[in-house]
Amino acid sequence: MATHLTNEAVLVAAARRGNGDAFGTLIDQYRHNLYRLALRMTGNHEDAEDVTQEASLKAYCNLARFHGKSRFYTWLVRITVNEALMTLRKRRSQHELPWHDSTAVGDEAGGVVRREIEDTQPTPEAQCAALETQTILKEALQTLGPVLYSAFVLQYVEEFSERETAEILGISVTAEKSRVLRARRQLRRSLIALIGRERSIGPVVCRPRSPNRAALRQ
Repeated sequence: MATHLTNEAVLVAAARRGNGDAFGTLIDQYRHNLYRLALRMTGNHEDAEDVTQEASLKAYCNLARFHGKSRFYTWLVRITVNEALMTLRKRRSQHELPWHDSTAVGDEAGGVVRREIEDTQPTPEAQCAALETQTILKEALQTLGPVLYSAFVLQYVEEFSERETAEILGISVTAEKSRVLRARRQLRRSLIALIGRERSIGPVVCRPRSPNRAALRQ
């Protein structure tokens, strides 16, 4: 979750009066979170950077439309999600690669694994298991598609509430709950199928490289 500035309301008011420095402070506070979300949705760094820049520009040009009924960050996320979805629609119209590649999902799945093994020295067996978990989760998430994926990520990864997620997506809370439920069901079916496939194939032989001694000393 993003860390919010204690003087955010003052900065937003100043930005609405045309203070560019105040707006820059707000964007700098949330740029990493917006970029990370854009990367998860678009699947590559170049598109994520473009989405973040375009979302920042649109936020600046439409500051007069922000009336403080929601958090400023929530408003920024909504603009970013819309820009990411527009990018994905353009990509599909150009018959490009699937909307989601291993870079973004791997970052998300890896984040879950890293939190569980943080500040430890995992064994080679644990490293191998984590790699297999990331691969399976990555494949399962790819089956959701951008619409369901957006709802799922906003609620379960970005940790927005149901009401905030619905507001960001521009839908009712009822519709948001329906999307998240569909995403969870699809994800569960995909995980069951993928895990069953892995079991039928047999365990993967993992041969981790020797640890980097310099890294171990850090």
